[in-house]
Amino acid sequence: MSSTVAGPVTLPAQPATATPHIERGTAAFIRTSIALFCAGLATFTLLYCTQPLLPVFSREFGVSAASASLAISLPSIALAIGTLVASSLSESFGRKPLMVGSVFASAGLTLVSAFAPSWEAFLILRALQGLALAGLPAAAMAYLAEEVHPRSIGLSMGLYISGNALGGMAGRVGAGLLSEFVSWHVAVGAMGALGLVTATVFLVNLRPSRHFTPRPLRLGSLAQGFAGHLRERGLRALFLTGALLMGGFVTMYNYIGYRLVAPEIGLSPSIAGLVYSVYLVGIVASVSIGALADRLGRARIFWMNLVVILVGLGVSLLPSVTGAVVGLAFLTLGFFGAHAIACAWVGRRALKAKAQASSLYLFACYGGSAVLGTFGGWALEAWGWAGVVGLIAVCTLVALVAALWLSRLKPLAQPVA
Repeated sequence: MSSTVAGPVTLPAQPATATPHIERGTAAFIRTSIALFCAGLATFTLLYCTQPLLPVFSREFGVSAASASLAISLPSIALAIGTLVASSLSESFGRKPLMVGSVFASAGLTLVSAFAPSWEAFLILRALQGLALAGLPAAAMAYLAEEVHPRSIGLSMGLYISGNALGGMAGRVGAGLLSEFVSWHVAVGAMGALGLVTATVFLVNLRPSRHFTPRPLRLGSLAQGFAGHLRERGLRALFLTGALLMGGFVTMYNYIGYRLVAPEIGLSPSIAGLVYSVYLVGIVASVSIGALADRLGRARIFWMNLVVILVGLGVSLLPSVTGAVVGLAFLTLGFFGAHAIACAWVGRRALKAKAQASSLYLFACYGGSAVLGTFGGWALEAWGWAGVVGLIAVCTLVALVAALWLSRLKPLAQPVA
């Protein structure tokens, strides 16, 4: 009877356990949502807090309304350009370090600008503030696309965008109300202090990236990353819709005040300024519509938001306070719903260098707002409120065509982790 001597048993290699993505219902999701909500809050608070103070700047520094508007346009342009550079830096140095440094630097510059000795110094500080802020939005979108599970990305991005909405309202309404009782220096300083508080909450609650692989900072590879995103037809359509929708949204908010104080409606400037409270609609829209897109699909929901915008534009033509405010509410609802979906969609269609893809989308958004915001002023002077509405409607219709085309586009296969 023969016997067999057993040698060492070699077990099959076990695959390494993949790091799980963040999903809704977990403590990590709650902390991440709090962190990114605060990041969005800081972004729009710091960027738009000077908008209600433009008449004060004209009086304080003796500048025209057009010159006063540079307090908004200069940081917006700096932010748009800065996102392209900041996104490339985040591909090499990481998401969280860039975002944290960005929001703290921008809040600090806002505090310093409250003590600016001249109009020129104030504008320089505002431009630097926009440039510093650039690292936050592009890296935030990429962070969520990498770290949050696809089943939860819509809700997570919606919470981030809702922070934008609340920040847009807090900055405008807060600074405007404070300026009624204290100097603009105190109002701007208070917004900077709020930025520092939100930055601290952001720092404490955001966990480091776990699905991020750094890439060498090489100009050739960076250029290839941008070129690759621009070649992808789905991303190109999303960049176009972002430019048109953000441009129309900012144009409406730039000139709705003229509509409300005109003799046809006749509100006082202080009462008209409360219209920025409609931003609250954006908070509900971005969260609820983002979550709905997770369940039903982005392609099915995206274009519907643009129809809501068109309805709002039509209602805004009614010569009454109700028509103006309800129309603005519909436009705000549609814009923030579409914006939340588009932000998440960009992250899913970009198979690599996600921060660069996000920066191109944001560049398109802020570039579109700068260009269409200027055209909207010309339209208002030439054709009145109907001209402003007509301009936004044309942009929205073009975006709707792109959205319907996107709804028929097949999703890209995601790389295996």
